Amino acid sequence: MQRIIGHFDMDAFYAAIEERDTPAFRGLPLAVGADPAQGQGRGVVSTANYKAREYGIYSATPISTAWRLSEEARRRGLPPVTFVSVDMRKYARVSDAVMAIARRAIPVLEQASIDEAYGDLSSTGSFEAAAEMCRSIKAAILAEERLTASVGIGPNKLIAKIASGKHKPDGFTVVTEAEAEAFLEPLSVRAIPGIGPKTEAMLAAQQIRLVAELKQLSPADMEARFGKRGLEWYAKIRAQDDSPVEEHWEPKSISEQETFHEDTLDSQVLVERLSQLGDGVFARLAQEGFDACRTVAITVRFADFTTVTRAHTFPDPVQDVSILRRELLKLLLPFLDRRENPRRQRIRLLGVRVEKLQ
Repeated sequence: MQRIIGHFDMDAFYAAIEERDTPAFRGLPLAVGADPAQGQGRGVVSTANYKAREYGIYSATPISTAWRLSEEARRRGLPPVTFVSVDMRKYARVSDAVMAIARRAIPVLEQASIDEAYGDLSSTGSFEAAAEMCRSIKAAILAEERLTASVGIGPNKLIAKIASGKHKPDGFTVVTEAEAEAFLEPLSVRAIPGIGPKTEAMLAAQQIRLVAELKQLSPADMEARFGKRGLEWYAKIRAQDDSPVEEHWEPKSISEQETFHEDTLDSQVLVERLSQLGDGVFARLAQEGFDACRTVAITVRFADFTTVTRAHTFPDPVQDVSILRRELLKLLLPFLDRRENPRRQRIRLLGVRVEKLQ
């Protein structure tokens, strides 16, 4: 049986829900996220609709930058961005409804995040039949939830995911096994999972910008330049991916973070916020059915937006929350003096993450 995988990706999910539920928002640029506070706000955009993206506003754009771009658009005579607060409970309810629609047709569905999922469509027997099934699912999501999804169909998860982003919003792209390598070749190397901006810049300095150009390197070259990751990328740029669709998805990590209203280097404030963030993460760890982890990490963003992450991995899984709290504190303390903060910068964001969950 040939392998056929579908990837369903909801379009601008949070923003689309807000547009659906508030007719006055329709047709306007919309950003869901932190309060912009007239340009003085902290935090970031969670989701921007496609009209806001025309202004240069995307997910993770600092909310103050989003406000500035909105004001620039307003001065040009364009409608300003409407800013909406995040309502995770509502988005989770809609996500459950969307996933239930997909599960009615797909026997094995892996929910990858709140707004995307992989489905094993191999039982349909052909890419044509798989496409017909996915079109019916898209239509049902639109009819029942009044939301659009973009769908990619491919011979594996890698190709399906890249295909779903090819013609957003409301896209539909089918890439057969015979077409997969050619489909990847004209794409930027950034399309390959694991190749980030630093690797992209390094490759660009070597006149390698497209997947087709990266394919000119031998396995030995890839391993010499990038280590073990190079061999993984060697397979991916040739459309090879054997990762399974797993019906029971479990989070690889649990995290929480906070952007402060004012940058601070007050040790009492930072230790208190670290403790509260840690308690929130540990509570979620238990709620999601885990009772131990091996890695704890903190993220610190300074006033100049430099972001640093530090982690500690225990040799064995740890259940004792007091031990985890103590390790988080040990990770934070160097940021309060010159060991990790030689310029004595104030801190604007603090985050806590746990990984290697048991």
